[in-house]
Amino acid sequence: METMQNLKHDTIRIPLFLILSAACLLPIISTPLALAGGLAFGIFLGCPAKQRVSKLTKWVLQVSVVGLGFGIPIGEVLHAGKEGLWLSFVTIVLALGAGALLATVFKVKGNTATLISVGTAICGGSAIAAVAPVIHADSDDISVSMGAVFTLNAIALFLFPWVGRHLHMLPEQFGLWSALAIHDTSSVVGASSLFGEKALMIATTVKLSRALWILPLAVFFTVLKHAKGKITIPWFIFFFIGAAALNSWLPKQQVFVWISTFSKQALCLVLFWIGSSMNRESLRKVGWRPFALAISLWVGLGITSLVYLMH
Repeated sequence: METMQNLKHDTIRIPLFLILSAACLLPIISTPLALAGGLAFGIFLGCPAKQRVSKLTKWVLQVSVVGLGFGIPIGEVLHAGKEGLWLSFVTIVLALGAGALLATVFKVKGNTATLISVGTAICGGSAIAAVAPVIHADSDDISVSMGAVFTLNAIALFLFPWVGRHLHMLPEQFGLWSALAIHDTSSVVGASSLFGEKALMIATTVKLSRALWILPLAVFFTVLKHAKGKITIPWFIFFFIGAAALNSWLPKQQVFVWISTFSKQALCLVLFWIGSSMNRESLRKVGWRPFALAISLWVGLGITSLVYLMH
């Protein structure tokens, strides 16, 4: 009887999931709306084939980021990347240091605290996924840190644009702020796109330069833990730079405009899928201590970077 009910449930859930996924590719769907729809779907219906969707999400996100490169001149990429590299280094050091101190205050165990700090400092889920095998984190450490970071990442997509408009931030300021203070690349791009092309260009470039710190950080933990885990190299970042170079060096191509435009919309699909992967069980598993650590780091990083950029 239960199997029949599950089958009946899937006959509704799977087609609806596919229809909503396709709708996210339409220009009328914005990034906040896509994420909100995904969250509602995940909490009330649950994501079908969650592991497969998770793999597709990572692949589509990386391809979309590379596609954005076809709409950005290489000179602006190098300039923004150079400026963002040292700011990223400072914020990463501050986040990791504060994370170590706050972990003792909130009594969050070692690996969970490390993953939350790394996710806040660099690029959310990607950094957690890269560092977790190196420090031998177990599935509970990963799921708790992912849940905490993702929840705040979702809030940021709605909160940051509101704060930016309220403070009358310039596109350049907002792009840099979102790249430094929002966890995942998808939400950084989603939030900054609401502030125009300039904000999007700066946010994407600085965020990717920030993500490059995954490599030295993974090496650091490998040496610290005497581990032999495999280090993941974010190759898509170099493809993004290559796309920007082609956009600048070749005669202006209409196809580059189409690729860039479609890539922006494809990020709505990514956010819908990310939202659908969250459910009530994931939220309950986080617990108040890890969440308190995550929100303290996130608020501290957000306010510190905002005050710096506004002055």
